[in-house]
Amino acid sequence: MTARVRLRGIYTTALTRLLLDAGYEVVDASGPIRRRFEADFPDAPPDVTVSTSADRTGVGLSGDPDVVPSVVDRLRGVGVDALTWRDPTPPGAVLDGEVRETLGGGAIVALAVDGDAHDVPGGGDIAEGYLPYNAVDAHVEVGDPVRLQVRESAPPWADTRPTLSGNLRVDGGLVALEPGSGTRVDGRSDAAARELAGMVDLLGLEPPAGWRAIWSRAAVDADSDALEAGLEAATERAERFAVDVAELGVREGSAPAEDGPLASPHAGAWVWFGRECRFELDSARRRVTTTLPGHHRIKAGSSDASVGVDLAESLCAPDPDAEFPFETVAEAFGPADGDDLRIEHGKPDGRLIVLGSGEVTAVDSDGSVTVERSMTGGGSYDGLDVPREAGDVAVTSLKEGRWWYPTTYRGADGTVKGTYVNVCTPVEVFPDAARYVDLHVDVVKHADGMVERVDDEVLDASVADGDMPETLAEKARSVAGALENAL
Repeated sequence: MTARVRLRGIYTTALTRLLLDAGYEVVDASGPIRRRFEADFPDAPPDVTVSTSADRTGVGLSGDPDVVPSVVDRLRGVGVDALTWRDPTPPGAVLDGEVRETLGGGAIVALAVDGDAHDVPGGGDIAEGYLPYNAVDAHVEVGDPVRLQVRESAPPWADTRPTLSGNLRVDGGLVALEPGSGTRVDGRSDAAARELAGMVDLLGLEPPAGWRAIWSRAAVDADSDALEAGLEAATERAERFAVDVAELGVREGSAPAEDGPLASPHAGAWVWFGRECRFELDSARRRVTTTLPGHHRIKAGSSDASVGVDLAESLCAPDPDAEFPFETVAEAFGPADGDDLRIEHGKPDGRLIVLGSGEVTAVDSDGSVTVERSMTGGGSYDGLDVPREAGDVAVTSLKEGRWWYPTTYRGADGTVKGTYVNVCTPVEVFPDAARYVDLHVDVVKHADGMVERVDDEVLDASVADGDMPETLAEKARSVAGALENAL
């Protein structure tokens, strides 16, 4: 049976093309996708759902544990700078945890995930989730043991937590099940909802005992076979739960009862796309419809930029061989001289570290952006082994698309303390932040002119741990070698 995939977000057209070519069936397609492709897109329940992350730099996958790995493998092959991680908190998973902190609108919960070091960025077997107070029946306090379901997961590189609930729900694509009885339709209109309710009743599509069916809007347009398949999929997933549905929420005891999901009808994964991936996705999209050079790169920058791309493509047919218009994009959306720009330093294990922010002092047409940061005193500079003193200035030279960038540290009197050259995936200078993933190995130039290559052993360990593909590691070594010779 052909695996079925549902796609949503800014990468949908390109990924639809690639997945159709790979033999997957795309289902529940959006209106624009149906217009762009000469293909049949049934309204059937998906085996895997692929959705763009909130920050638009990657995608999340959720679905059948037997199908998710193959889709991840295909997406990993988009480009050399694609990185993937298994999601320790996939949507629908039931996990034990303990309330760690209470906030104004909800609680922070420490979740007991399994001990695979690649599940949680940085290793370990604890992840954090966010429980809105209105998603649990009982009052919660710090130290309370809880058993909760993941409603919405979060990528490892984002400064957000998975959203949790104390109420059970099983999603089957066209229909969801929750404890209770009866049937509800979330239709686009009352008339459509009534029509679907009548069809469901006519077909005798009853949820399993103890469950209530909630039919989605997509079900309104589905045929009888798809409706039956949707209910069957939801029922099969409900049967995977090995916990008593009445046990969710605050529990007795003083510690989580189990490590890892007690039940998980879905597997989950995250794929981060680097700059080279985005341009490969442009090529795939261009096979289907008009695509501006840098289409996905621009859309990943901001929601305003995403709207601008759509407008530009609707008005003209850009030259597919043209260069990415960095100067035009920067003038329209930023960054500009005087702006504040974050340096977002990704790690191959999924973490994101913000190195700080600084003032943009120059933006050039070739994609070069200079950022200056005032440093606080204390400690020393990594790799340079010189003291960090109040009044020091760090000057970072970023260039769009380059596999490295230098930061030169100067004292208050202008004396150069050294230069640290970071080897990374191709730099992307978005309106508010420069973004890349650090590739561990770096090159430093000391104040006396001595050049030193550092952290090769860290790179090797990252490959051995499965955090970084060997092909990407080889690229990092090649770039470091070239820098070492050039400096």
